[in-house]
Amino acid sequence: MFKSLKITSLLFFVFLLLLVIGIGTTGYMFIQKWSFVDSFYMTIITISTVGFREVGDLTIGGKLFTAFLIITSFGTFAYAVTSITAFLVGGKYRKYLKEYKLMKEFEKLTDHVIICGFGRVGIQVAKDLQAHGTKFIIIENNEEVVKDNELLPGYLFLKGDSTVDENLLKAGIKKAKAMISCLPKDADNLYVVLSASELNGKLLIISRATSASTKTKLKRAGAHNVILPDAVGGSHMASLISNPDVMEFLDIIRVQGYNGANIESISFSELPDQFKNKTIGQLEAKRLTGVTIIGFKTPDGEYLINPDFEIEVIPHSKLFVLGNQEQIEKLNKLFGLEH
Repeated sequence: MFKSLKITSLLFFVFLLLLVIGIGTTGYMFIQKWSFVDSFYMTIITISTVGFREVGDLTIGGKLFTAFLIITSFGTFAYAVTSITAFLVGGKYRKYLKEYKLMKEFEKLTDHVIICGFGRVGIQVAKDLQAHGTKFIIIENNEEVVKDNELLPGYLFLKGDSTVDENLLKAGIKKAKAMISCLPKDADNLYVVLSASELNGKLLIISRATSASTKTKLKRAGAHNVILPDAVGGSHMASLISNPDVMEFLDIIRVQGYNGANIESISFSELPDQFKNKTIGQLEAKRLTGVTIIGFKTPDGEYLINPDFEIEVIPHSKLFVLGNQEQIEKLNKLFGLEH
């Protein structure tokens, strides 16, 4: 998966250097009948032109071979040594190691979220996912943006174009659980959604859109949800005028990190066997953990607000609970969940 032209060039120069030394050593052993050490030493002082005394008297064949070795190897030896030194000392080696470690981190990722683009929307997405304890990787094409943010704790960047399938594969799209495309251009988002849906048919795909006309196209391309930031922001600001207290309350229960309240979803399959096929009242979540069951999704996809206690939790249904961080942790412990 990881290929580097620079490391390939380095290996080529190392091979070339060893080849020249091997030819010289073998030649002296065969022509001069010297030992391996003497032949090796003679080869080194010859191709490096350091001017030391010969190991022994050279025969005519030895002199001709030495001249041939100097002519054919001097430039090669100097260029190879210069290239290897530049790689090790000039920072290329550190850059290669950094890229190699990143690729190893990418390969370890599983059940994560891929964020395409790290603009204003992408930054907020990353903050909320981090606050929620969700693993994510960011694909960003702007080198300056990557350099300015790559040291943020918990942030993993892949520099590259999200519209290139190879970068999506490097980001582990086949092992990811979701992808959020936050690119500024609708055409780019459309292309990314198409590629993602083809590479992983089970992937949850969410995309940003700047115009309402693009929303339908993104849905057809494979996006499960399409968000128009301008429309959402405008609606939010208008609601702050008409229902300020309601909006303030909703802001509190959205993802706000450790001190905020959260709404969590619990699917039937996540529940331990002893809690399956029971009524909401029998779960006693409020009494045991403090959370409140505020919603229920039926197997048919219908949403019920403040569901009746007599409703039974059956296969393919979901519960929605509201609580603070401590209450959610108690619920997760009680039900054996990994939220």
